[in-house]
Amino acid sequence: MMTVRAIRGATQLDRDEREHLFERTIELVREVLAANDLTTDDLVSIIFTCTPDLRSDFPAAAAREMGLGDVPLMCAVEIDVAHALPRVVRLMAHANLERPRDQVRHVYLHGATVLRRDLAQ
Repeated sequence: MMTVRAIRGATQLDRDEREHLFERTIELVREVLAANDLTTDDLVSIIFTCTPDLRSDFPAAAAREMGLGDVPLMCAVEIDVAHALPRVVRLMAHANLERPRDQVRHVYLHGATVLRRDLAQ
């Protein structure tokens, strides 16, 4: 039986520029798929958040550009906490995954590895 699992991930950008946002978002989505042996058909949905200092474009636009146009995607702004890591795109991907929750591989890239040292690859 297939189970829907949530997969977390995050990446940090060097600057708030559309091309850079797309590059890092696409890298993050690809790494999440690869780490969990998923295809885009396995995805149920993805929720993206950005820290309030990222305004150049939507991470969902990057995901659509890489071929996820038929996957439900949503973007939101992360809570503006004073000491939060800047320029971060986070995702929570929901996927059909035949493995226990403790074997789901979460992906934290670039400066975002400090967010979850316990989960970072």
